[in-house]
Amino acid sequence: MLTGAATVFTVRDMPKSVEHYCSALGFVVTFQYGNPIFYTCLCRDEVALHLLSAQQTKRLPGNGAVCVFVKDMESLHAELTARGAKIVKPPQNYDYGMRDFDVIGPDGNQITFGMGSSGPRD
Repeated sequence: MLTGAATVFTVRDMPKSVEHYCSALGFVVTFQYGNPIFYTCLCRDEVALHLLSAQQTKRLPGNGAVCVFVKDMESLHAELTARGAKIVKPPQNYDYGMRDFDVIGPDGNQITFGMGSSGPRD
């Protein structure tokens, strides 16, 4: 039985990335590893996001993406806008039954926040 998952984003600058995901997106640090720190676990509600320093992997920074499902997308969009998150696509409805918006992190990793919708409108 699967019980959870965490997306791992590769990042160039761990302190800068941790600051961004905490201040702009409201995550909190729940675990860090290494000296200097090269791995960080961040959580917000039921969503875990892990950051891995680019110096510790062959994976390139900025190529990650995840879709996070939310209950109140409009409120979250307003909150993240007020926090200064880099929103690259505003909320819209899509034919595939979702209303969502995209946020980009310092390295270009993307988080899509969305919820079910009844179809296109805007």
